[in-house]
Amino acid sequence: MSDINKLMKAKIPCKETGIEVKRTICDICAPNFHCGIDAYVKDGKVIKIEGTKEHPGSHGLLCTKGAANREYIYREDRLKTPLRRVGEKGEGKFEPISWEEAYQEITKKFNEIKEKDGADAVAFFAGYSKWFRPMLKRLAFSFGSSNYGTESSCCWHASDVAWETMANGFSVPDMARTNTYLGWGYNPYYSNHLAIAGMENYKARGGKLIIVDVKKTLAAKKFADIFIQIKPGTDGALALGMAKIIIDNDWTDKEYIEKHTHGYEAFAEYVKDFDLERVERLTGADPKLVYEAAKLFATNGPASVHQSASPITQHKNGVQNYRAMNALLGLTGNYDCPGGNFPVMPFSFVYQIGGFQTREAEYYDAVRPEKTKPMVGEVAYPLWGKCVDEIQAMDLSRQILEEKPYPIKALFGQGMNIMMFPDTDKLCEALKKLEMFVAIDLFDTATVKYADIVLPACSSFERSDCRIYGGGYAVLTQPVIEPLYESKSDVVILQELAQHLVPEDELLCQGYEAFIDFAFADLSVSAADMKKSDLPIRVPDAKPPVIGATREHGCKTPSGKFEFDSELIKSIPAEYGLDSLPTYREEYEDIRAGREFILSTGVRIPNAIHSRLHKVPWLRGMRPDPMADINDEDAKRMGISQGDDIRIETVQSSVVVKANISATVLKGTVHLYHGYEEANANALLPADWTDPYSGYPAYKSIGCNIVKC
Repeated sequence: MSDINKLMKAKIPCKETGIEVKRTICDICAPNFHCGIDAYVKDGKVIKIEGTKEHPGSHGLLCTKGAANREYIYREDRLKTPLRRVGEKGEGKFEPISWEEAYQEITKKFNEIKEKDGADAVAFFAGYSKWFRPMLKRLAFSFGSSNYGTESSCCWHASDVAWETMANGFSVPDMARTNTYLGWGYNPYYSNHLAIAGMENYKARGGKLIIVDVKKTLAAKKFADIFIQIKPGTDGALALGMAKIIIDNDWTDKEYIEKHTHGYEAFAEYVKDFDLERVERLTGADPKLVYEAAKLFATNGPASVHQSASPITQHKNGVQNYRAMNALLGLTGNYDCPGGNFPVMPFSFVYQIGGFQTREAEYYDAVRPEKTKPMVGEVAYPLWGKCVDEIQAMDLSRQILEEKPYPIKALFGQGMNIMMFPDTDKLCEALKKLEMFVAIDLFDTATVKYADIVLPACSSFERSDCRIYGGGYAVLTQPVIEPLYESKSDVVILQELAQHLVPEDELLCQGYEAFIDFAFADLSVSAADMKKSDLPIRVPDAKPPVIGATREHGCKTPSGKFEFDSELIKSIPAEYGLDSLPTYREEYEDIRAGREFILSTGVRIPNAIHSRLHKVPWLRGMRPDPMADINDEDAKRMGISQGDDIRIETVQSSVVVKANISATVLKGTVHLYHGYEEANANALLPADWTDPYSGYPAYKSIGCNIVKC
């Protein structure tokens, strides 16, 4: 073999091979987990990827999902050209059209609807496209519609609702100084691998870790000093039981409670009923471990709480679960103090904490229309409407079908995934009824098949992205390859559509870098500055968080204090039946509805996130079949062996999957892996099985039966 062939085989970047290394980021996971990527490019094609060792966040690490990026961007089902529907909705029959034709048809139909039914009859929705949401939100507002929403209608914003009713907005643990870390649903191995090193360092310095989870995870096995396993959806009952133990043993921070909290007496009276016997009955938790966890949290301070968003909130009592956990911080004086949890709102840029403030909100608020109608979901979930500046998209299918309180006639879906919605068939029925559904996506998904117009987006390897990271870092990546086929960046699509739909909005029509320069105008870095580096750069304006401000100036609550008893919830009309205290309603515990098991959907696995990666051959090969975890004792009793086909039946629907026999799940529970089109886990949930506080679907606690096929 010649030297040049050896170099080519080894994919060595040099003049002789024509291979270049260009830097970008992985865009597959959540916004704050993006890892740096070295893309090896030859003749305009990515032939290899590695982690960027110099990246300040990921330090060269990539998970299995990130390592599969090359297969991801070259998937066979990439959308190649704009499409127009020619068959019935759902058939997936389309004809190619030009970009100009697509923009003209969208503009014509949207303006017709606006003229006839008002701008709010057109809704705008963002799914995977987190980093482009300010532009989509401005497009919606500039058009005149208040109906802008995101996938956070079932992912994260319920956490905001919980915090807004109690304190100063979302908070995070001060891990560098905490002595006891209460990790509720904490499993970085599957959801944030970059946090593993931090936990290892924390444990090495003597930090104590309590993990509460419905499964015995790798994190629980490796890190936990105390591990408490509970039934799905009973987190609030456990937190209230811990609160009773803390109060009964006089482990509260009396000075903090007296000076900085509101409603303590009512809360203390309420938790009296949550003795260890009742907590064990409700949660299945070992009473001795519950007591030890409460003692450790209250006496080995400062202590902090990590709450995983969707595992805690995707229940009929999800917001109340979250509020009960937050109450532990107020009881022990561990809110807004060194080593406790400190508030981080407002975020720096697109949900991220960078230690500096941008003008992101000004970008879309400048064209915010006068609100004349309630947003989608605001009537059904008024607390959501008070806390979240978005529609509650889980109410979309109902409003489209019923046309109450007013009709929705068109939907603009940027990276929308119908599989994230409960009762997916109902949403599909609603999409069929729309006069126009526009879908932007990379791939020919189940959602795309219901669209009237399809617009092909490109991957993060083919576009420019602005991201920020903790510690004050910002980056504006550049494309490492040209957009494949006729695809375009999401922001280019929004810019060009704006030039047709709202040409009077000059700033939006100028595009992505104009938005970045506007957002960063008060800071000492610009888009041009960030483009000079292929690595994240430090923003000089970044400052460490100010801890203790709420103790000095008060919380942004009606009382100005940390509220055990929420005055905001008290302002909601009584007919909605919302409790101002973080209560645990036992009627929510009766979730089986005569069925033998409790089903929890949405189980995270290391080779996939949601449905985006199940069509990547390498990753699908790691977990080729849809599966559900069932307890080994339950399996033995029912005569079910590993890999047997089982039917999971709920009041709504059923799916057939493979059985995965496991000792990591409790008896009487089933944990279904999600994201498989042939076994859509979320289709098992009725559309109205939601949390009345947030509208979140109760994906992680519904009754089911198991039948061996």
